[in-house]
Amino acid sequence: MISLYEDIKKSSRIVVKVGTSTLTYDTGKMNLKRIDTLASVLSDLHNSGKDIILVSSGAIGIAVGKLGLSERPDDTNKKQALAAVGQCELMYLYDKMFSDYNNTVAQILLTKDDIAIPRRKRNTQATFNALLEMGIIPIVNENDTVSTDEIEIGDNDNLSALVASLVNADLLVLFSDIDGLYDCDPHTNKDAKIIPVVYDVDEVRTTAGGAGTKRGTGGMVTKLDAAERATNDGINMIITNGNNISALYDILDGKEVGTLFVSKNHPSHPSES
Repeated sequence: MISLYEDIKKSSRIVVKVGTSTLTYDTGKMNLKRIDTLASVLSDLHNSGKDIILVSSGAIGIAVGKLGLSERPDDTNKKQALAAVGQCELMYLYDKMFSDYNNTVAQILLTKDDIAIPRRKRNTQATFNALLEMGIIPIVNENDTVSTDEIEIGDNDNLSALVASLVNADLLVLFSDIDGLYDCDPHTNKDAKIIPVVYDVDEVRTTAGGAGTKRGTGGMVTKLDAAERATNDGINMIITNGNNISALYDILDGKEVGTLFVSKNHPSHPSES
């Protein structure tokens, strides 16, 4: 076990994914304290020499709150319109808060085609590499304003795993609304126990449920899909609670936090023995 977490300490390129439930209150309004903490912690890690890529949901959810709507619309065109409104608000806030910590951010909006089509994939990778070489923190979201069924990735958990693979990350951290993966649903079972380490995603899929909050679109199912993708591509992944962004420090100090999904390339993985 020690070697697993010692390996995490060595991570130099880290993708962090935050969801709508982390960025907003139950009212739908932005959680400014949480976003400021996110900017502070990521800036500090960046200052220490880490390459940081942030995958951020929240555009539609923030627009719902900004416009005073009672719920997310189901209509595709309205969701795309809200994404356009919310993305402006989200990036304005990120730019301001990261600037307060003397770091520069850049926006990258992706569709499936930007990853699936070889020429566009190479261009996307080149953009990421250039930004990271310039000491800029890329902030990534799906391009919900133009995405349709044919070109959408669908959720930012899987987007974050795709991005981690694109940039050859060492570690992917998904902030969720619970502390990690449990052996049963902790929302309904007080005796649920967290699973600290997972080697085989298929063995734990029966514990997954639906979306965790009304404000988000993901859930444990999409996080397990992301874990399978990341670990197959040689990337360690951790799910932990977005209420404690500062847990990133503990993770990179080699402490046991949340649920660790072990890269298939790690020497301790059963597939490597």
